[in-house]
Amino acid sequence: MSREPTSHPKPKTFWEDQGDFLPFSRPSISEEAIQEVVDCLRSGWITTGPRVAQFEADLSTFVGAPHVLSLTSATAGLYLSLQAIGLQPGDEVITTPLTFVATLNVIACLGAKPVLVDIDPHTYNMDLDQIEARITPKTKAIMPVHFAGLPVDMDRLNKIAEHHGLRVIEDAAHAIGSTLNGRQIGSFGDVQVFSFHATKTMTTGEGGAIATRDFELAKRLAVLRFHGIDRPAWDRFSKKGSLHYDVITPATKSNITDLQAAIGIHQLRALDTLIGKRRALVERYQEKLGNRPYLTLPPSGDKRFGHSWHIFAPCVNESEMGMDRDTLMKRLKELNIGTGLHYLPAHLYSCYQDAFGYRPGDFPAAEAIGQRILSLPLFPDMTHGDQDRVIDALETLFFEAKNS
Repeated sequence: MSREPTSHPKPKTFWEDQGDFLPFSRPSISEEAIQEVVDCLRSGWITTGPRVAQFEADLSTFVGAPHVLSLTSATAGLYLSLQAIGLQPGDEVITTPLTFVATLNVIACLGAKPVLVDIDPHTYNMDLDQIEARITPKTKAIMPVHFAGLPVDMDRLNKIAEHHGLRVIEDAAHAIGSTLNGRQIGSFGDVQVFSFHATKTMTTGEGGAIATRDFELAKRLAVLRFHGIDRPAWDRFSKKGSLHYDVITPATKSNITDLQAAIGIHQLRALDTLIGKRRALVERYQEKLGNRPYLTLPPSGDKRFGHSWHIFAPCVNESEMGMDRDTLMKRLKELNIGTGLHYLPAHLYSCYQDAFGYRPGDFPAAEAIGQRILSLPLFPDMTHGDQDRVIDALETLFFEAKNS
């Protein structure tokens, strides 16, 4: 007996399952990227291979760096960069407390000490006026963070580092596509580390990359990212490759796959457009919220700084809003508006207080921002209607608080 074929409904996406919930971030993946992933699956080569090589070459061209190495995460990139410059237990690395804890974790995991300087409240980046006072004979490197995509004044910072003979490892997790005086972050300086996490300005799902102009450092990084082996798998398993290799140093594994690179190739091609959409949405936020007393809008920088706007993170003025930041985030969630928290200052976490003696009050500018900051929804496919929902929700909560 014949049977009619069963018709299966198209499965819902994660975002459709969220109903009316508006997340603070959402990746924008093109049909071309999806097809590239399908083609990769069908090709028979899904681990590190030709698409990774293409992605790295394209990224090298985009950022203007001669050497680019893709990795599983920006965290891996920061760790390997510090390892490659020879960071040793007891060394010190100067960085900022207003960052994701990975920035400090990689320093501590190598047995070194994260030495913190407070932020400049006008940029949310590390205060360059405080750096030289924190340099000691144990200082090995400076690790600035380009907060939210607003670059640190690297011309000035690189001069400080050069004067003291220090390496500079830029935590550029927020800053792919950001510019300083018209130059891409990654095209000048010492070492830059980018993130391609799903919430970032461009994504490979998870992933990151290191850019550098130092050939010898790039060679060491290439070995450190794959078991200390002296040649990549693509050179060993291709028709022309040799299966014989040498292990020249003990190392772990941080290589990305062609599946990730398949997404990244197309994300990179669209990056200028994706950033342009972010900037247009930020301009609209600034226009709609610029005169509202309950928020202090995030810094944009002057004309020297090309801000890529990974996040839009204003600060809540509690006395005007009628509630603190955490309460506002909870109330927004009740109205189906997602937010992010970037960041609680890292020196307030127990492990850094226990290990290095940091205490509340040590970095007052970072703490003042960290107590009030929240990230509002911002992503390239966000519509004006989505944005109006956020603005209307803020206005509603403000009105209710003032009239309760």
